[in-house]
Amino acid sequence: MEMEIGVNRSDVLTEIHPCYKIDASHVLTSNPSAECVLFTVFLGTISAVTVCGNLLVIISIVYFKQLHTPTNFLILSLAVADLLVGVLVFPLTIDFSITACLFYDDLFCKVRGTFDVSLCTSSILNLCCISIDRYYAVCQPLRYTTKINDNVVAIMILVSWGLSVLIGLSFVIVGINQEECAQNCFIDVVLANAMGLIFSFYLPVVVLLCIYLKIFSVAQRQANSIQSTTCGATVSKMERKATKTLATVMGVFLLCWLPFFLCTTVLSFSHVNVPLPLIELLNWLALSNSMLNPFIYAFFYSWFRSAFRMIISGKIVHGDFTNSKLL
Repeated sequence: MEMEIGVNRSDVLTEIHPCYKIDASHVLTSNPSAECVLFTVFLGTISAVTVCGNLLVIISIVYFKQLHTPTNFLILSLAVADLLVGVLVFPLTIDFSITACLFYDDLFCKVRGTFDVSLCTSSILNLCCISIDRYYAVCQPLRYTTKINDNVVAIMILVSWGLSVLIGLSFVIVGINQEECAQNCFIDVVLANAMGLIFSFYLPVVVLLCIYLKIFSVAQRQANSIQSTTCGATVSKMERKATKTLATVMGVFLLCWLPFFLCTTVLSFSHVNVPLPLIELLNWLALSNSMLNPFIYAFFYSWFRSAFRMIISGKIVHGDFTNSKLL
């Protein structure tokens, strides 16, 4: 995700970036040190895991008819967003990180920023859509099939992607008259920063927290109300597992994204100096959420694990298993 950062470019890269250096004429040159190689390999591995994990989710939902449900279509949309983060945002961030981007053409930086903001925002908004789906499934189960159907899910997905693209393009439109990238690659407009922070993170987080708190409350009441029934123990166990899953989802999401956006907020509305290495670290921590989402939303469910095993083993290549019963 892009942010406003003011730096003195004559001093930055020699201090913090293992892959670049500046000579006496202030010319940027490559510095292929051992640290640089390890840096690139490590980040490249994260990118590869992100792509492979989300690709498994996509193939599973598209191929197996058992997984053709409204909930899984939302997970599919999330996986597509996270896959594109791994394919586009990760490599661009590796090669043109905050410090290196200061020396590249302004148009390129804006294009990179558009992909970054749009795809990461899409990932967040898809999480919100999944939370709405879970709300109706847990809190209003009798109305779930009428409220959440394929048409509603299609609208939710289109709105999520439409808003994400709009927010991403707004960074380019607002910053179209900014100075060249040689001074500052990021949009220096307080209003743009505020709107981006609100719609890309804080508003979705408020929605997620409110919905999940309601789900926790209803699930707990349902569990308590059926303790005396013969199936109470089984259902109670299922409710506890669902609650733990939701807690894990929100915990990992906030762990990855909250530090970065708090840092971004401080940078946008104050003159506090934050070390660039810390900003880079928080940026990668936020992006890593796209790598973790497949584990959270798929690996927790046995039918996805079965699908993954069949895909990885190559079993689906040798026959038609689209109607297979996944356990």
